[in-house]
Amino acid sequence: MSPRPRLLDLFCCAGGASAGYHAAGFDVTGVDIAPQPYYPFPFIQADALTVDLSGYDVVAASPPCQRYSTATPTSRRDDHPDLVDPIRQRLRDAVADGLIWGYVIENVPGAPLHNPITICGDTLRLGVRRHRLFESNLDLHGTRCHHDRSTPAVPVYGSYGQRGTRNPAGWEASRNPVDFDTETSPGTPTEAARAAMGIDWMPWPNLTQAIPPAYTFWIGTQLIGHARHHRPVTQATRAQTSPADATHRREPSPGDASPAAVTHPPRSTPDQPGELRGSVTTRTCHCGKPLARPTTGRWPRHCSHACRQAAYRARTKKDAA
Repeated sequence: MSPRPRLLDLFCCAGGASAGYHAAGFDVTGVDIAPQPYYPFPFIQADALTVDLSGYDVVAASPPCQRYSTATPTSRRDDHPDLVDPIRQRLRDAVADGLIWGYVIENVPGAPLHNPITICGDTLRLGVRRHRLFESNLDLHGTRCHHDRSTPAVPVYGSYGQRGTRNPAGWEASRNPVDFDTETSPGTPTEAARAAMGIDWMPWPNLTQAIPPAYTFWIGTQLIGHARHHRPVTQATRAQTSPADATHRREPSPGDASPAAVTHPPRSTPDQPGELRGSVTTRTCHCGKPLARPTTGRWPRHCSHACRQAAYRARTKKDAA
């Protein structure tokens, strides 16, 4: 059995995103600059901008969002670090150097991500709406928004020791001491918030900052699809490959459709960061006709039933030969 690909989750906090990637098929290790006693996987306390990335296939990163969040008063946004650009450059360099083959950066709407996809909790039928953006060097698909629930989304925001209400001037909060497990957004019990997020191991302060695992399961299953076309990045394989190589190849297996299926995409360069996003909105059938992707779901492999039958006959003839 092939080993599970390895994913390093930077800025992991209590592991909401890590849980989704793990469920999708990755062995996950978390990195955070602060101790994370509730993190459920192997953990490294380190700076995301300096931690060693070697030995991992994919790196996911969720830099602090307070600088870009609408919940942060405009006058205080400069008090928070802007780490999106530095972490992006680090991850692109890691792809270019062959340390990793993929990366994902997550943040809130308004963050300066490049060509991000959006995931909506309503569409995934969670109890929260909680739109989040994801940038990647790989071909990923988000969700459309289906805000059609009959009840309001569960509010999961705020922090321990404060209750807030939104107004044009920002957040007003009282700091009356309250019980740890009952401190919530106004009217939201912690257990209701956990159920809405799909997270049952975090206390309230971590829930407010967490990414629902369903989001990264959605992303992770797509990354696992890419993993089939990439050799695991290990010390051994990296030693055999020079940074000047443009592609990596492995011996095709019987299940491979063609040699092209086992070829890596070109590595990143400063002008061409190796992103495969051209196939997000347009794809073609093997006969050359354009394909139409459904509103939700995967791209079809063929443009028509007749074309699917022709492809099947071609495969059967090839196998018989």
